[in-house]
Amino acid sequence: MGLSSLIGLSPSLSNQVKQYLVITGNYWAFTLTDGALRMLVVLYFHQLGYSPLNIAMLFLFYEIFGVITNLFGGWLGARLGLNKTMNIGLALQIIALVMLTVPTEMLTVIYVMIAQALSGIAKDLNKMSAKSSIKLLVPEGAEGKLYQWVAILTGSKNALKGVGFFLGGLLLTLLEFKGAIILMASLLTIVWLFSLIALKEDLGKAKNKPKFKDIFSKSSSINILSAARLFLFGARDVWFVVALPVFLAVSFNWDHWGVGGFMASWIIGYGLVQSAAPLVTNRGTGKSTGKGSIKQQGNSPTGRDAFLWASYLTLIPAAIALALHFNFHVQASLIIGLLIFGAVFAINSSLHSYLIVSYAGSDGVSLDVGFYYMANAMGRLIGTVLSGWVYQNYGLEACLWISSVFVATATLLSLKLKH
Repeated sequence: MGLSSLIGLSPSLSNQVKQYLVITGNYWAFTLTDGALRMLVVLYFHQLGYSPLNIAMLFLFYEIFGVITNLFGGWLGARLGLNKTMNIGLALQIIALVMLTVPTEMLTVIYVMIAQALSGIAKDLNKMSAKSSIKLLVPEGAEGKLYQWVAILTGSKNALKGVGFFLGGLLLTLLEFKGAIILMASLLTIVWLFSLIALKEDLGKAKNKPKFKDIFSKSSSINILSAARLFLFGARDVWFVVALPVFLAVSFNWDHWGVGGFMASWIIGYGLVQSAAPLVTNRGTGKSTGKGSIKQQGNSPTGRDAFLWASYLTLIPAAIALALHFNFHVQASLIIGLLIFGAVFAINSSLHSYLIVSYAGSDGVSLDVGFYYMANAMGRLIGTVLSGWVYQNYGLEACLWISSVFVATATLLSLKLKH
């Protein structure tokens, strides 16, 4: 019995598709542990008496090293192959988890920041490997199918991250911090060992070895899309990461479980909308030609779609800010506004995730994808830092106005994309 049979993969599948399915399974397993770890760290260090600012600092290196990893990870993937970058990422996450099993007195802020730095590197190596692989699987010209696959992968990842938040809270309750970390590290080690055996193809390895200077994109479309992505994700995190959870707890007297449960549910819903984006935008639904190929011409997203959906999004944080300013049913306005923002943002994110894979070159695809997600991580970092500082000094309303300005900037940049 072959390895494919043992893991339930049909013998009729091509080797590349089998490799991609293994990569996707790894990505899902990693995402569950990543979401659970974030919730474990937040809840546990809150119990230890850490201030909100100190807890936010624990994730600073996670975001900074995400920026660096995306820049260099794409180059590594093109030189070594995506199987190797995936396995390196899994190994680093296991090391990061093991680092957190030391006695409580050793868990200083700087120590945990270093562990989170490794986790940030691991996360972005995994994301880059999984998303770059899709480009190599879909036949050239089947852009609608590419959009569907990207939307499903991206949406399922975010839904699983939300499930991971719930899992982290559950594991902390049942096993306490150290027991939860040991369990996750053990399970991820099994996934990693299987991956070392199963991922044999050099998927995504560039035919021509890229030089180090090639980490920066030479494509104007990719540069514009990357800049738009930076502002798009900065617009989300400037009010979502720190400001919103604190505001819910302080202004509405929600307890920790209420805030965490709501945020996790929001992320799961956000992921489900991302997966359904091709249906919502009426794209990626090309008809079969009857010959095993898919006729997708004219039915895949373009820069015009990115512009239109970003323009819709611009209005939402501004409307919530006005509701707060005029004290108009604040709780209802914020919750309903957040749900609408999440749905429209999810469509924007799916469109962008498709466009980068579509624009990327087939040879050394991870270079372009890595550069793009470097901009994504930079936007998240800027948004996270601004979220804490602006909220502390000026409140949630100011965070929302900055969010609206950031989305408007992404909208204007999208005008320059291919229509």
